[in-house]
Amino acid sequence: MLELRSRRPGRSAARAGRIVATTAAACLCAGQLIATLPARAAAAEAAIRPAIAASNTRPKLPWGSAATLRITVTDPKTGKPAGAGTAVALEQWSAASRTWRARGTKALYTNGYNWFSVKPLSTTSYRIVFKGGGGYARYWSPTMRVTVTPSGAKVLAEAKKHVGKPYRYAASGPSAFDCSGYTMYVYRKAAGKKLPHKANSQQRYGRAVSKSAARPGDLIVVRSGSYGTHAGVYAGGGYMYDSPHAGSRVGKHKIWSRNYVVRRLV
Repeated sequence: MLELRSRRPGRSAARAGRIVATTAAACLCAGQLIATLPARAAAAEAAIRPAIAASNTRPKLPWGSAATLRITVTDPKTGKPAGAGTAVALEQWSAASRTWRARGTKALYTNGYNWFSVKPLSTTSYRIVFKGGGGYARYWSPTMRVTVTPSGAKVLAEAKKHVGKPYRYAASGPSAFDCSGYTMYVYRKAAGKKLPHKANSQQRYGRAVSKSAARPGDLIVVRSGSYGTHAGVYAGGGYMYDSPHAGSRVGKHKIWSRNYVVRRLV
């Protein structure tokens, strides 16, 4: 019985020790948690929101051209450059997904400055995001909109997309074309221009340009007398993209006649 009684106090003491140790550990963890939360809050509070200046060199540009988007980050209190070496990311707005999408990342120079070159295919919006660091919080620039206007280059790019497609009388794309159906389709897709499905009528659209001043992307209308009989897209060097006749395909062909007019639609 004495031996049994001697064991029980030992076990109780051990259990008590474990409880005390567990309680102490719990207190320690709680103390660490209590100490950590204010520390994190203080750190978050200490991060300064930087002042961000952004600019766009070309808010409106022809298709195929580039614009430069610039960012300068400064300390809001001192006005001095801030965030040297910190990452900044270019983001573009996606209308389809309704989100900002990353388009590239750079690090700020010692003067808090950097830039991105953009070449959008259509009107869009950008912003530059300062990633945060060095005591400064994550922040972003105002939205910068870039409006893209139609150009001869865009018309020519659209014309080239359909090379090899067959001629078919009265067809206006996208799988086959006759001559005026081809130019009608290309100008609508590339520049939003609406042309009639008739070469003779198309020669009245846009503005007249001399043959010597013709630029790639201009409308070419070949004539018989003063009547327009064929249409194409000027490719430069005396050539045009067109859908010539039955049995042929869209391609780059020599302008075979001297009797033609040049019309500029974009």
